[in-house]
Amino acid sequence: MLAVIFQRAAQRGLIAPKPEGAIDSTGLETHHVSAYFVDRKGYKRFRRRRWPKLTIVCHTQTHLIAAASVVRGPCNDSPQFAPAMRQAVRNIRLARLLADTGYDSEGNHRLCRKKLGIRSTVIPLNRRNTGRRWPKTKYRRQMKQRFLKRVYGNRWQVESVISRHKRRLDSALRARNYSAQKRECLLRVLTHDLMIVKHVA
Repeated sequence: MLAVIFQRAAQRGLIAPKPEGAIDSTGLETHHVSAYFVDRKGYKRFRRRRWPKLTIVCHTQTHLIAAASVVRGPCNDSPQFAPAMRQAVRNIRLARLLADTGYDSEGNHRLCRKKLGIRSTVIPLNRRNTGRRWPKTKYRRQMKQRFLKRVYGNRWQVESVISRHKRRLDSALRARNYSAQKRECLLRVLTHDLMIVKHVA
């Protein structure tokens, strides 16, 4: 269904040549108890609870979501990079991808540039306690040599997408078991895109 939405968006001229994407993840609540209340009262049972973690790839210009992957958090960001990006390129042919340091790895650069046809990947280095030593691998070394802060500054668009998504569709899920929560996350992503396309129609 996301592919159909992006086809229609392209037909309406919403997808410019050489589109730019950004990837990020966020946690979703499984109850309506506020984080402030939990911290204030010291209810540790809420803190220990696992929660659905949504990883999205968005088109930075329109805020349409091209891919969504749901796992149980807390967990590292990077393992969801590959499935999310493979899904995204089926819906939009990205020319550039922006990501934060949580996705810094030579494998992620190589996947995008060599296998998925993305010309440019802008991912700042995660220092990993290596001091001032230069990265040994090709693409991470490029990030050290010619990292473009001006280009990377547009990564905040994905944070705006996440904020918009939660404001309009809520940050707390209604489903109780994990399978239903995963379906609800994906349905919300679809609803998010349909709302955008309808608004600009």
